[in-house]
Amino acid sequence: MSIIDLHSHSTRSDGKESPTEVFEHAAAAGVNILALTDHDTVKGWPEAAEAAQKLGLGFVPGIEVTSVARVQQEGRQRLISVHLLAYLPDPNHKAFHKMLGDTLTTREARGKSIVDRLAEDIDITWEMVLGHLEEGATIGRPAIADTLVTMGLVQNRSAAFDYYLSTDGPYFVSHDTVDVVEAIELIIKSGGVPVIAHPLTHVTEETNSEDLPREHFELMIDAGLMGFEVFHRDVPEPARNWLLDLANKHELIVTGSSDYHGIHGKPNRLGENTTSSEMFERILSAGNGSQALL
Repeated sequence: MSIIDLHSHSTRSDGKESPTEVFEHAAAAGVNILALTDHDTVKGWPEAAEAAQKLGLGFVPGIEVTSVARVQQEGRQRLISVHLLAYLPDPNHKAFHKMLGDTLTTREARGKSIVDRLAEDIDITWEMVLGHLEEGATIGRPAIADTLVTMGLVQNRSAAFDYYLSTDGPYFVSHDTVDVVEAIELIIKSGGVPVIAHPLTHVTEETNSEDLPREHFELMIDAGLMGFEVFHRDVPEPARNWLLDLANKHELIVTGSSDYHGIHGKPNRLGENTTSSEMFERILSAGNGSQALL
């Protein structure tokens, strides 16, 4: 029985290890098939493919695409960040390639805005943040978190996100990028399989199912969303049950993944959540923009 983990990150975005190191740790953890899904980039694919081949592992090319949902609540529009795991897309598809370029641009603009806000209270600069990234790597809040750790203001990334980079904190800047429906449509046009990453992470036991954004999810499904990453350490049990019911209703793909960022990145560990062979076969059958190496 294969151990299949479909969500990991390297230093090409916000992971703490090279693609080679990620696959070496996957092999040590007993993972047989791993997807590298760096944020809005495919720069890690060639190295990942080479490492997987040397180690005798399967490699699934993927991307975690940054998008937003524009949701009307209480008479005003909210921008809600939605991350989409695109499996087996063609990164050279013209419109899809342009979208990735646009998301990278908005990521940098957002990062600079957050740093500008932080700089009003602490001695942080954009150059300090860039020092925590490989040249050409996708810019995101984790690099800012690493800078705050180096400055001695917090002990680790998690602590930085608890206050300085919290979504309800004083330095938060919303991410205004491609609309989630457009992103889903472009992933499909590129031959990819769109699966929403770690949905509904803030649901609690007290949350009534009627309060969940069913209309929003139905809209994404109508646009072609093919699955949910249900089994993820940040998706709470009430949300899992709700998502599984919705997936069953629409016959969607259900995945489980680690969302690994490195031993010193996040507490997430390779293989802690996995995807069934049946669901993986559905992804392979639906995607034709690029090829998994198995």
